[in-house]
Amino acid sequence: MTKYPSHYINGQWVAASSLDELPVHDSSTEEIMATVPAGTSAEAENAVLAARAAFDSWSNLPVETRAAYLDKVAAGLKARTDEMTLAIAREVGMPVKMARAVQVGGPTWHWGNFAKVARNFEWEKKVGNSLVVREPIGVVGCITPWNFPLSQITLKIAPALAAGCTVVLKPSEIAPVNAMILAEIIHEAGLPPGVFNLVNGLGPVVGEVLATHPEVDMVSFTGSTRAGKRVGELASQSVKRVALELGGKSASIILEDADFEAAVKGTISACMLNSGQTCSAHTRMLVPAGRYDQVKTLAQAAIAKFSVGPSLEEASRLGPLVSADQRDRVLGFIRTGIDEGAEVIAGGAEAPPLGKGYFVQPTVLGIKATDTLAQEEIFGPVLVVIPYKDEDEAVAIANNTIYGLGGGVWSATDEHAIKVARRLRTGQVDINGGPFNANAPFGGYKQSGNGREAGVYGFEEFLEFKSLQLKPAVAA
Repeated sequence: MTKYPSHYINGQWVAASSLDELPVHDSSTEEIMATVPAGTSAEAENAVLAARAAFDSWSNLPVETRAAYLDKVAAGLKARTDEMTLAIAREVGMPVKMARAVQVGGPTWHWGNFAKVARNFEWEKKVGNSLVVREPIGVVGCITPWNFPLSQITLKIAPALAAGCTVVLKPSEIAPVNAMILAEIIHEAGLPPGVFNLVNGLGPVVGEVLATHPEVDMVSFTGSTRAGKRVGELASQSVKRVALELGGKSASIILEDADFEAAVKGTISACMLNSGQTCSAHTRMLVPAGRYDQVKTLAQAAIAKFSVGPSLEEASRLGPLVSADQRDRVLGFIRTGIDEGAEVIAGGAEAPPLGKGYFVQPTVLGIKATDTLAQEEIFGPVLVVIPYKDEDEAVAIANNTIYGLGGGVWSATDEHAIKVARRLRTGQVDINGGPFNANAPFGGYKQSGNGREAGVYGFEEFLEFKSLQLKPAVAA
């Protein structure tokens, strides 16, 4: 077990003022793999004040200087890929092979990419007699989740730093080890004191300081919609900018003319990534009523290929959930679905025969559009299949949730799929299994949040506009 006794504040490791510790569990074994300190409100405030003190000098550095620091962090991440992969595979539960590519490889790429975005960005533009300039918003409080921990940290602090902001990070207390490793990498990269700060702790303590402190200009939060509402409520009192990336209940619509084998297989893969612990997972599969039996057979065949096992075993395709609470929550939803009359197509509420670990069987349930599981975000390896009578009803079902984050449409032609996709109230739609684009804007409609992450779109979230009104030149 690794014990982390300090927070990272003002360019140095500062011993925690409280003896309270937060345990971090290995999702596959249930053993405590590490502890981090439970930060106090005073420690969070110290970090905010350090970030404020560092802002003027950091924001006035040349863009190339800031970008070069990001490149150093990317190089540091690449050098410690093995260590970071192992940590995330254990604390989150994603199988190690996939964790290396998705949980570590992706964020490493983003650090270098945001350096490129900053270098290529149009920082000022002449508009009539005005010079419109872009400037960093200031001190940013970043509150991040456990499911893709390093990725969500990176999508906030890398563009914020590149834009000229200073940051205070509160990582998830459930999966904080990766954040501690990243803080070591950032320290080794030599960023000036106060530019990056990290305080571990609980949301109601550390998180609420970041949401309410008058010296924080923006708070960027990823997590549940319930917690996001709380962050927005608190931040509104000081009129901060708020970026929220929240929940989802994304629908994959399989149209009558689609390749059903490819569509069912692709939808299940999009649902089961990270054991379903993905906000944009395609967790509702909408199918023509007349093809329901065919879809059941295809789903059973696809699910059978998802071998469940410990995250450090190379053969595992589906790892455990992140915690006992999360496992129990997901199993509760499965039982609710069955109690409401769902047909168990695959899996169920019985635990896999693996002994220890927070495991849930990959599960497919046939339900009605009015059932609980058609609305609630389950956040586990659970896909629901909902029949529809025509395309209009499919679109209506897809749009009938409080969320609007992801989704997919499958058809014989991209043109047909795009026509339907344009009717969906959601931030991203995969057309016939189109792959994720790390430079495209990521974010949602409705209660899936506000703002966008990734690429230039995520970079601009951390900038303000300033208009300099110039006196027109006098003709000679």
